[in-house]
Amino acid sequence: MKAETGHIIFKDKFKWKDLQDCFEEVLKAFLDETDQMPDEDEILQMFMRINMMDIEKNRKPEGYNRRGRMRLVFPLTPGKKQFYIRADSKTAETIRITERLSKILKKAGIHHTVEWDKLKSLEP
Repeated sequence: MKAETGHIIFKDKFKWKDLQDCFEEVLKAFLDETDQMPDEDEILQMFMRINMMDIEKNRKPEGYNRRGRMRLVFPLTPGKKQFYIRADSKTAETIRITERLSKILKKAGIHHTVEWDKLKSLEP
């Protein structure tokens, strides 16, 4: 199976603050799996802090939406809290990385579902 996007959709009672204890592991796993880990620790800490400032205030985090072969995107979707992994094309890597991040969230007790290639359904 291949997918361009892997969506992690949180359950109704989810709050962004729920990510506080596991977001660091999620971001590091994403960067490591996609070979986008910054060379300098200060840059990684900056990305982490920018996202954690939002999470601590129960706001949608930025994710990692930089130029690269894969992105970790937290879209503005009314009534639905989610994030997705997006690749440049359909790939098995999208499946593998999404499933790894899903396992991290499950281990942290964050209930969610996983869907594939649902980007068109996000458009207004």
